[in-house]
Amino acid sequence: MHLIQISLLMIFPALAIVAALKDVTSYTIPNWISLALIAAFFPTALVSGATWPAIGLCLAIGVGGLLLGMGMFAAGWIGGGDAKLFAASALWIGWPAAVPFMLATGLAGGALTFGILALRSGWLEPVLAGSPAWLRKLGAQGGDIPYGVAIAAGALATFPQGALASAILG
Repeated sequence: MHLIQISLLMIFPALAIVAALKDVTSYTIPNWISLALIAAFFPTALVSGATWPAIGLCLAIGVGGLLLGMGMFAAGWIGGGDAKLFAASALWIGWPAAVPFMLATGLAGGALTFGILALRSGWLEPVLAGSPAWLRKLGAQGGDIPYGVAIAAGALATFPQGALASAILG
């Protein structure tokens, strides 16, 4: 049973990494990633032994994450895929790790922004000339910030403290 629990638990970090890689290379996070995270949450929660109130609290945190993500999307701060990834991640993280998740995501977003600003500063232009197309696009002036990378980093940093991981890993 423990092997099944661990296998289901590893779905979250695997999909968070895929989302970050997709976002950094294409500035999109496919809907299937967020949908797969939501779908995988329920069997993982059930095999983790989470109580119905704990599952309900995770759902409430996920809905709160969706509302917050929608607000950030409406303000133009993040893309739609980022908002959906944020909500799906919040569902998995649950309580009490929701606040550290938001803080870690914000810090990762700041570091990502500074890194991309350095990349776009012009002093790395000779290096970017021979780089892959996605990296040249990332270094292009006036481009977007792939915030899914920051969301994935924040989620991965706080995942061990999350409701499901702590239930399974102890």
